[in-house]
Amino acid sequence: MGHVPNVTRADAQAALRNPLAFIAERWTPDPRIVRRAALAALVMAVVIVVTGGAVRLTGSGLGCPTWPKCTDDSLTSTREMGLHGAIEFGNRMLTYVLCAAVGWAIVAARSQKPYRRSLTLLGWAQFWIVMGNAILGGVVVLVGLNPYTVAAHFLLSTALIAVATVMWQRTREGDTAPRPLVGGAVQQLVWCMVAASVLLIAVGTVVTGAGPHAGDSSEVERMPVDWETVTKGHAVLAWIVVTLTFALWFVLKAVEAPRDPLRRTRELFLILLAQGAIGYVQYFTDLPEVLVGAHMFGSCVMWIWVLRVLLSLRERPETAGPGPAVPADRATPATSASIAGPR
Repeated sequence: MGHVPNVTRADAQAALRNPLAFIAERWTPDPRIVRRAALAALVMAVVIVVTGGAVRLTGSGLGCPTWPKCTDDSLTSTREMGLHGAIEFGNRMLTYVLCAAVGWAIVAARSQKPYRRSLTLLGWAQFWIVMGNAILGGVVVLVGLNPYTVAAHFLLSTALIAVATVMWQRTREGDTAPRPLVGGAVQQLVWCMVAASVLLIAVGTVVTGAGPHAGDSSEVERMPVDWETVTKGHAVLAWIVVTLTFALWFVLKAVEAPRDPLRRTRELFLILLAQGAIGYVQYFTDLPEVLVGAHMFGSCVMWIWVLRVLLSLRERPETAGPGPAVPADRATPATSASIAGPR
């Protein structure tokens, strides 16, 4: 065993006053650990969405009929509640795993040297979104799976994925001012694609709220809209996002854009095609639960890659000093004269 340092009364008091600062003074994580911690938080943000979808698709949304306890008399699910109670309670327990992943990301970011305040704030933003969504999840149960609260629950999870994606990206960058890799016209096209993607996800929650998978076997309120009409509108929006993505790839290719935006855009285009195929198959096969779950997972992956395309339009070279070297394709000037704009 290694040497265990003595902990004085002053050390204990300092740890109680500010445990994060106490840990940061005594531990400097490798940059790879920080990146992995941020990635773990992102993965868990996606997992909680997928398992939440499983709760709804198995009709277990009211498996625990109250909140914060599972029943009025029990904190956990009971044998009498059967499989639905176990599924709903299991999803609630995964919230603690998500909190642990986000907490690990916060500790790793706070302990990194030199201290990066922006990275730590992104970790804390995830924490407060998780706390808010946990409370909103309780409201969803207390109001009997009201579709509007279910939609808000999903959208807040989408916001969590967005913040986690940005933090993961920032762990691989420096803190210098961002330098654009494309011109203003290309950036505007990407922002249009991001806006269309947000609208696509929002309309998707309306499709869910009006559709047949209410989340419980009992009579659950649905959104008072025509499901066929809103589904077709969702499909139109999906084709708009696909078209914008293809147009972006064509423009980037035509102006000899840097490799990273081109690669991310190509990956997003393939993800959209796969997501669209799942969407059409589930529509024409009367929404089997497995395909609906796959479509929810695809929605998360699509959203992550939309953000990765957006974030690939600029670079923040790492400052000189200790740590891993910047890859050559990121350190060299990657902006062509035709899209760089004025300097």
